[in-house]
Amino acid sequence: MNAVPSNSRRKFLKSGALIGGGLVVGFVVPGAKRFAQAAPAQAAAVSTGFAPNAFLRVGEDDTVTVLLSHSEMGQGIWTGLAMLIAEELDADWSKIKVEHAPAAQAYAHTTFGMQMTGGSTSTWSEFDRYRQAGATARALLVAAAAARFGVPVDQVRTEKGVAIAGDQRAGYGELAAAAAKLPAPKTPPTLKDAKDWKIIGKPTKRLDGPEKIDGRAKFGMDVQFEGLLTAVVARAPVFGGTVKSFDASKTRAVPGVRDVVQVPSGVAVIADHYWAAKQGRDALVVEWDLGSHAGLDTAKLREEFRALAATPGVIASQAGDVAAGLAGAARTLEAEYNVPYLAHAPMEPLNCTVKIEADGCEIWTGTQFQTMDQKVAAEITGLKPEQVRIHTMFLGGGFGRRATPTSDFVREAVHVAKAAGKPVKTVWSREDDVRGGYYRPMYLQRARIGLDAQGVPVAWQHVLVGQSIVGGTPFEAVLVKNGVDETSVEGVANSPYITPLKDHRVDLHSPQTGVPVLWWRSVGHSYNGFVMESLIDELAYAAKKDPVEYRRVLLKEYPRHLAALDLVADKSRWGSRPPPGRARGVAVHESFGSYIAQVAEVSLVDRPGGGKDIRVHRFTCAVDCGLAVNPDGVRAQMESGINFGLGAALYSALSLKDGRVQESNYHDYRVLRMDEAPEIEVHIVPSVEKMGGAGEPGTAPVAAAVANAVFALTQQRLRELPLRLQA
Repeated sequence: MNAVPSNSRRKFLKSGALIGGGLVVGFVVPGAKRFAQAAPAQAAAVSTGFAPNAFLRVGEDDTVTVLLSHSEMGQGIWTGLAMLIAEELDADWSKIKVEHAPAAQAYAHTTFGMQMTGGSTSTWSEFDRYRQAGATARALLVAAAAARFGVPVDQVRTEKGVAIAGDQRAGYGELAAAAAKLPAPKTPPTLKDAKDWKIIGKPTKRLDGPEKIDGRAKFGMDVQFEGLLTAVVARAPVFGGTVKSFDASKTRAVPGVRDVVQVPSGVAVIADHYWAAKQGRDALVVEWDLGSHAGLDTAKLREEFRALAATPGVIASQAGDVAAGLAGAARTLEAEYNVPYLAHAPMEPLNCTVKIEADGCEIWTGTQFQTMDQKVAAEITGLKPEQVRIHTMFLGGGFGRRATPTSDFVREAVHVAKAAGKPVKTVWSREDDVRGGYYRPMYLQRARIGLDAQGVPVAWQHVLVGQSIVGGTPFEAVLVKNGVDETSVEGVANSPYITPLKDHRVDLHSPQTGVPVLWWRSVGHSYNGFVMESLIDELAYAAKKDPVEYRRVLLKEYPRHLAALDLVADKSRWGSRPPPGRARGVAVHESFGSYIAQVAEVSLVDRPGGGKDIRVHRFTCAVDCGLAVNPDGVRAQMESGINFGLGAALYSALSLKDGRVQESNYHDYRVLRMDEAPEIEVHIVPSVEKMGGAGEPGTAPVAAAVANAVFALTQQRLRELPLRLQA
């Protein structure tokens, strides 16, 4: 939802670059200005009322339709952004409707110049623009009402979609036609003072809830119309592999199969429906050129990473003389941490429907990256970007996967439809999705920390080894500085535990492996939060200090960290004895401008066949995200982030052998299941600080909180994800 970039990233904002879990952008797509004003015209064309700008329409039936410049993928902006307009418009909340906006430059991100969703930026980036859109519409409606009532403008007030002057009243729908004829205000209307808010900051039920419950909501996979065919693609089993030849004779014999065509990503089987396409692909015989990555093996990669960690890397952060600082320390602690490749594994696998005609291209898909998708489709079809119309559907999960720099799944679908010469929906199975690339990178980290006599850090040497998610992409020039990808080291190079130290050094190695990698929910914080907060727990126990009290000492100059930590300690009853057989662990981490503290309460349960598994019973979370536009939405995102993070902490991992991804679906790429979800309490820190994000930050501290609780219970320090108890 919301985000304010951390201090380590502010320099990128100045250059128009975002580092975040949906996507990284730093440019305006060429040609975008040509259609910058298209959206208002499109909005007006489908309205019988009043469309004062690209972001809302007022219908003659009193409805207010909000056009969403970002994609709704479960994070709640369908409601949150609508609240901003409704507040300044003084709208009747029961009359609010929401639509995804078309792809147009009018909906470009306010900071980054292109239409996209990611990085926990949607709410903070639109906070002023959407309120201003509502205020402008209200000003025009008030002016129309004043003319109708025959009174000065300042004698008209508004309330719940009605303009009022004395005993005269007119609904917004009655005023829409007249308001549409008025010129826009010469100066932007004054926005409401926070003390006058009636909607912003109040817990509000989700507008998209009812249609998602009763099945009316339309996701990309739901798209269907007369003449639409379905395709599945046979892709190389090894990343970078290509088609040498294929035999489709058996495939063409499958009832319902219409065509078999080669596309850049593989061989597409096009059929009347999915089952025929899948059966046809199963019968397809393809000879592959596996290329240079047929020997990829994650076990071997780890050893290569370990060897790199023993060598100097590119310096991400440095002060003083770390070798001298370590030599002069009272004692030192050394540790190695490992995290695996992770798939995004959304509930709705990738899919994209494409219809190409001589004068235009229509695309129906759940995407986080409209501008890039539009540009890519235009290049493939030979059309202009403004001739590519994107219908953004509800996203059945994204977590970054639906925003690739290459627009891979949209690009593929456009190629398939072009080759077929007919409208085609290209569908990925979950197996295709899990094995299809673009993963959270695997990382190995090694730390050596020097402590004084009181157990407080005085020197810190830290090495990270893992792939860059922006290396080799169009964003490398902006986001990689002096060889350092900031997304790789965020939460470490700028850590409040490291940067104040007189002697410290953070090194980065960014090996190229051939495995496609991408931002994944909370990006670098997803592994660096685990490593840093686990290390701090190790230091606390080494110093024989309570983990909360130890953090309070180290974070004494960081009030927002402390506020979240103090709140979670209180609400989790940290100082009390846990129930028998259980223990608690704590973690606190800042990401995307929000400060999250969490306490996990865990026990061990018997594993069928022997051994013990970790069971998480309770999770307490405190969040300072600045202003919470919709507190219910913030709580929901913390719950979502915790459960998402728990799946990765306890189960999820991808492995490669002979170049092939070994996992395929939820049975062997485990995510958290309903009966494993803990009781979760979320507490919002009252804050007037800058607005931060909610969609991603809740995931970052999860694994550390659980691992720290396991140590408190067993004295086993687990330094690898997913967490596995030693026999």
